Amino acid sequence: MEAIRKQASKLREQVARQQQAVLKQLGHFGIETVVVDEAEQRQLQNLYNSTRTAKHFQKDIVRGIEGFVSTSSKQMEIVRRMAEDCCKYGTENQSTGSPLARAALYFGNSHSSMEKERETLLGVFCDQVSEPLRVLITGAPLEDARHLTHRYERLRQEVESQAADVLRRQAKFRDPATSAESSIKLQSAEAKLSELKSAMMALGREATAAMLSVEAQQQRITFQRLLTMVEAERSYHQTVLATLEKLYDEMIMEKKQNESSSQPITMEKDVCVPTTSKDANSNGFDNHGHANQNGSYFIAKVIHPFDAQADGELGLSVDDYVVVRQVAPNGWSEGECKGTAGWFPSAYVERRDKAPASVINEEASLAMIPN
Repeated sequence: MEAIRKQASKLREQVARQQQAVLKQLGHFGIETVVVDEAEQRQLQNLYNSTRTAKHFQKDIVRGIEGFVSTSSKQMEIVRRMAEDCCKYGTENQSTGSPLARAALYFGNSHSSMEKERETLLGVFCDQVSEPLRVLITGAPLEDARHLTHRYERLRQEVESQAADVLRRQAKFRDPATSAESSIKLQSAEAKLSELKSAMMALGREATAAMLSVEAQQQRITFQRLLTMVEAERSYHQTVLATLEKLYDEMIMEKKQNESSSQPITMEKDVCVPTTSKDANSNGFDNHGHANQNGSYFIAKVIHPFDAQADGELGLSVDDYVVVRQVAPNGWSEGECKGTAGWFPSAYVERRDKAPASVINEEASLAMIPN
């Protein structure tokens, strides 16, 4: 179909050139030049080609987004299933204190979060890029401007045909034997030519203005949609990078904990803080699977945040102070912070010889509050 349209366009151009040549050859008869303004004709043709090329480019963008969304949706389904499996394993085996269980939970939660971000990205591509371009491709302004251009082309050919007819009648009119009827027909043909020329000039201005408006709209909106794509992708990758950085830190911390669990741990008594009976169970084991050890206490400062994800774990924030009461060989410690007791990764805190007096007084006062 496209090949047929191109061939038809070439034929129209050839006919127009032939008509122009005929008019030039007949110009010695003294008729005023009725050749269409070639500059305006070229401008309209250039605008027509420009808007057609932009329309095809917009179609390419829409088609590319559709393919990207389709492929990404399948990938999202696979990754989400894997993330669910990781979270399931981590949750079911978290009570064992296994580093793999915690790592699987970190991995699953991080990838679930990243897939939500990808879903948001695909939504932006569809709603803010593909759909506006699709409306522009099939929109009325473009079709109306192209329709005006086609009308102008037909009227231009009609003007050239009428001009050739006037030339022929003028040539006959120079013959002394010309009848009065021929003179009337010549006047009628010249009047019709004048009307056609006026209509063609007005339509040419209207078509040019419409095509210029459409071209500007195409350029502006297509550029804006491309910029929207870049901004959305940039935000997506920044968020994903931050998530991966956090996941990497958690995995490395877990690795260090696992490596340090094989090293002997010495506990010294630095700061004595009374413990409450709520921190130990009658059977000598806590609900995290660690044996309770009645040893020395010490103060530690939190250097890495920890989100408690199971019963018996203690959430930590950076720069908090913890009264550490037990250090287990598997990389976990038990202690109290701000009146709450629980287990946390040993590598997330750093031992301190001294602590602010306000912290010590706060922990001591909280410990003496009756249950």
